Amino acid sequence: MPTTPPRPSAARPRPPQRRPARPPVRRKRPRWALRAATTLSVVVLASAGIGHAVMTSLDADIARVDPFKDMKNRPRAGHGMNVLLVGTDGREKITEEERQKYRLGGAPCHCTDTIMIVHISEDRERASVVSLPRDSYAMTPSHVDATTGERHQGHPIKINAAYAEGGPQLTVRTVESMTHVKIDHYLEVDFTSFMKTVDVLGGVEICNADPLKDAYTGLDLAPGRHRLMGGEALQYVRSRHADGSSDLGRMKRQQRFLASLIDRATSSGILLNPMRFRDVTRAVLGSVRADKGFGTDELLDLGRAMRNFSPSSSEFTTVPIGQMGYVVKGVGSTLKWDPAKSAQLFTSLREDQPLAAHKPRSKALLVPVSPQQIRVQVENGTAAAGLGRRVDAALAATGFRTTGTPTNSATPTTKRTLITYDPRWDRSARSLAAALPGSELRAAPGQGPVLKVVAGTDFEHVRKVRAEDELQGEFGVVTGDEVGCV
Repeated sequence: MPTTPPRPSAARPRPPQRRPARPPVRRKRPRWALRAATTLSVVVLASAGIGHAVMTSLDADIARVDPFKDMKNRPRAGHGMNVLLVGTDGREKITEEERQKYRLGGAPCHCTDTIMIVHISEDRERASVVSLPRDSYAMTPSHVDATTGERHQGHPIKINAAYAEGGPQLTVRTVESMTHVKIDHYLEVDFTSFMKTVDVLGGVEICNADPLKDAYTGLDLAPGRHRLMGGEALQYVRSRHADGSSDLGRMKRQQRFLASLIDRATSSGILLNPMRFRDVTRAVLGSVRADKGFGTDELLDLGRAMRNFSPSSSEFTTVPIGQMGYVVKGVGSTLKWDPAKSAQLFTSLREDQPLAAHKPRSKALLVPVSPQQIRVQVENGTAAAGLGRRVDAALAATGFRTTGTPTNSATPTTKRTLITYDPRWDRSARSLAAALPGSELRAAPGQGPVLKVVAGTDFEHVRKVRAEDELQGEFGVVTGDEVGCV
């Protein structure tokens, strides 16, 4: 940051405010949403409106790239603005200590392990984040290989390999060819800026219902609420082996992290503190590459428009997958998009329509197992007539598979509602316990798959719960306030 103080605002008159033209001027997770979270935070943090002089000095930190050079026959521009956020596994500025501690050894693949389209609505009141799985089956346009100089005709690849073959330009061309969505801006981030950004924010809070452990990244989190600093956050968003859902599970965690990062940046007072704003922005911009059209004016324009941005203003989804494990000769196992649903999704982006427009709002607590998969036998553990039926009906209304025939417990003096369960179904037990606030869990080896609830005098109500990976709406859309900590 230069020591010369910024010029007074009078020395540089502000341009007159006006509604963005259509199509908009070219302005506006990691592995996957990881770097997206970092780069989107630049846009969010610009809402501080610190001033043109400060932002101009920060603009110089951005490395430039031209991903749109000589591109022809591009999709027609729609409404709003589309940013392609990609994250490489660049780690040149990572210290040796960090490499060891956070399992960042090995050679980078020089490919994009994060690819997202962030759509900012024309009224600047909504951000729609669509992730493109790194293993998505793709067909490249004809291009010149960035490494060998050879000209290639179109051929099948995994979408993350487009960067290695043809850099940012082939990545943009491949995404536009597959989605028919015109990309207005390109932003690329690496490991370093992500870690620095999280650290300067003072950490980001995440919640997990299940233990998360990944031997590859070193991630080891007990169930609960955690504030992650830069290196731990990098482990969290990189992990593909923390559960059985591989890259798709990782993307869901990255969506949660991005929502929490936005919440942290917009609710912690950082945007009102010029010095902290400067520090955060410089941490981000220091490792960002962007197209030449994304600069000071674009940041300030978006910043003024997004002063009231919050997690509820954001929505997250993944391209609908039609076929898992689609094997392609010479490429391997890929993910093939659902042609009808993905076309509908990208039409919504082009037409600036909310992806969650018809999704009923849900404030249900996220749990590891869907209620519809949990079998429950209810017993009345009190002398109050009808309590068993009331608890059974309330659980059934929330989606649990109750027997519908509650019984009376042999001990009618139960004060605290008790859940007994076979340890083999511990995830289901935790999900049921979340629906019964204050209940006690007690393991009962050999009990089998049916969980037992002994209702006590403390019973008040059943809380609505839903599975963490349960699809919401047509495209599996969730809003930021639904994936953050409850």
